[in-house]
Amino acid sequence: MLKIGLLGCGRIGQVHARSIGQIEGAMVTAVSDAFEEPARDLASRTNAKAMTSDDLIASADVDAVVIGTPTDTHFDLIHLAARAGKAIFCEKPVDMSADRIRDCIKVVEETGVPFMTGFNRRFDPNFANIHARIERGEIGNVEIVTILSRDPSPPPVSYIKTSGGIFRDMMIHDLDMACFLLGEEPISVYAVGSALVDPEIGKAGDVDTAAVTLTTGSGKICQISNSRRATYGYDQRIEVHGASGMLRAENMLESTVELATATGFRRAPAQHFFLERYEAAYLAEMKHFVGMIAAGGTLTPSIIDGLRAQVLADAAALSLETGVKIEINANSGS
Repeated sequence: MLKIGLLGCGRIGQVHARSIGQIEGAMVTAVSDAFEEPARDLASRTNAKAMTSDDLIASADVDAVVIGTPTDTHFDLIHLAARAGKAIFCEKPVDMSADRIRDCIKVVEETGVPFMTGFNRRFDPNFANIHARIERGEIGNVEIVTILSRDPSPPPVSYIKTSGGIFRDMMIHDLDMACFLLGEEPISVYAVGSALVDPEIGKAGDVDTAAVTLTTGSGKICQISNSRRATYGYDQRIEVHGASGMLRAENMLESTVELATATGFRRAPAQHFFLERYEAAYLAEMKHFVGMIAAGGTLTPSIIDGLRAQVLADAAALSLETGVKIEINANSGS
């Protein structure tokens, strides 16, 4: 039985608690949060103990930690957990600084603890199916990947001011997905962006509408489109074009019912947001975490994948700022 401590009892911590509760061979034994009430509530729901983060990491009743706290706390928690010999699952981004992620990589490698970065979209059944079929060669050599990701509405401007910007907060998922599907590391990044949804986002120093073009060493291309607004729901689509065909994943709708009348066809809107859309992915990624630790297997996405996505996000932000294409090292994840 893998005994898991949850660091962070907010929205994502509760998602992971529900997932762990559905997995045979795992249980939540301890929880911690900066605020007493959410920790107490989640402890009650999971029959776990509420502790300070230091006590949780040091506890003999915890084999692994799931880090779902604010990003600026990840660095210290990773170091403490690694030195305590705990397996680590850390939500993206690992840190806002690529150099600090490299420092985290050092402590993870020195201690030899298992580490997984929480890029849940790799475990979405539809996206995982696309990846598996690419690997089987169904569409030949990949040539161009198109990723559309649009939120139903923007977050509060107060969040924007501390999020690191659209590339590090929102697009980082898509940047990881690009690497996952291209099968190669991008070597150049070009970004454009505007504040079209809310002028206050622009005043806060960010954009709410952005597009990025990635190019690999062999010439493969990925186009990513992000928006903080989609009036029709949470827009999550992927298309991969290859030498001998194309694979595409469409939006998940609130229902599959379609109405047809003399005025035309009408379908349900897309599912509202990430909690509904990626419920299966959150469960699948936690099953992978638990299963690989039990089997002594290799966890993926790794902390190197976390670094690679951060390097790409940083390059996108620099490209937007300078207006030029940014060249990056082919081994950006090292």
